[in-house]
Amino acid sequence: MKRRVLALLLAATMTLGLAACGSKEEAPADTPAPAETTDDVEAPAEDAEAPAETAGEEIKIGVLLKPESNEYWSSMKAGILEWAEGQDGVTVEVLCAESEDNITGQLEQLENMISKDYDAICAAPLSLSNLVEGVAKACEAGIPIVNIDEAIDADAVKEAGGNMVGMYTTDNVLVGQKGAEFITEQIGSGQVAIIEGTAGNATSNDRTKGATDYFTEKGIEVVASQPGDWDRLTSIDVATNIMQANPDVKAFYCANDTMALGVYEAVVNAGKQDSIIVVGTDAVANAKESVKNGEMAATVGQDNVGIGIACCELAVKAVKDGWTADPSAEMPIEYIDSFLVTKDNVDQYLN
Repeated sequence: MKRRVLALLLAATMTLGLAACGSKEEAPADTPAPAETTDDVEAPAEDAEAPAETAGEEIKIGVLLKPESNEYWSSMKAGILEWAEGQDGVTVEVLCAESEDNITGQLEQLENMISKDYDAICAAPLSLSNLVEGVAKACEAGIPIVNIDEAIDADAVKEAGGNMVGMYTTDNVLVGQKGAEFITEQIGSGQVAIIEGTAGNATSNDRTKGATDYFTEKGIEVVASQPGDWDRLTSIDVATNIMQANPDVKAFYCANDTMALGVYEAVVNAGKQDSIIVVGTDAVANAKESVKNGEMAATVGQDNVGIGIACCELAVKAVKDGWTADPSAEMPIEYIDSFLVTKDNVDQYLN
């Protein structure tokens, strides 16, 4: 636009035009010419305002997580928000589901987010299928969706005509295997029990499979594998009933730490803390303290904050790249490694 003004000034008067040309050609010297040319072509009538609009434009990411009552998700939320504070041109808003069993409520949250001005959304579902409909609607609205940690049924999304940008998670089969391997090393042989998450949950299914397959391979008898619904109080009751029905059980593997802490409480209530070991998953702060205090035997940790941040970074990239849903494409999945926390190494994982 400045060059057009110069051309008019030159036509008006040679003397003043030459002086003006000298000063105005120096001012935009640091601005790349192609950017000016593109602005002139796309919006010639608004060239004077375009640079200001571009400079102030921000990418707005919405994040929908599982309940904040679970430390795994509350610490992920805090980590994402801390990361966002250091990002130029990116704003992030994080919402959490009200409870583990509010399946339809979380879908309503996602649908409300679609109606707002988010450029992309990252979501961790309560179940494999509860957000499929919402993801399809987001794709229809042109909003990229990144799957955080907990799987959304990618095949069902594709059948509905959508797709997702990608997913960062932990290999949860390997997580369950690590927990079972530690238990096997400690007890050698005998009976064990598994406390699952909610029935049908993909993460719970994978962790349960990893643990069950390893126990079976090593000749360890799994006398019970029951849902604890990711809930501490529920898990106390479930573990109590299992111990009463199976007095020789030697260990519990739990699909998350909230349940593991409840199971350990049940073990103490039964007076069996010296004969039954409890291993959890997620390495939340309370579980690590329990391990340090010689209560829980171990927990399999995940880099939950790293997973959340990686998903947000992927969402920003999708917006910048102009990503659109292609139902024929395979959704890429990236795995972030897990780690075992025991009394021998817990100090290095404590904040």
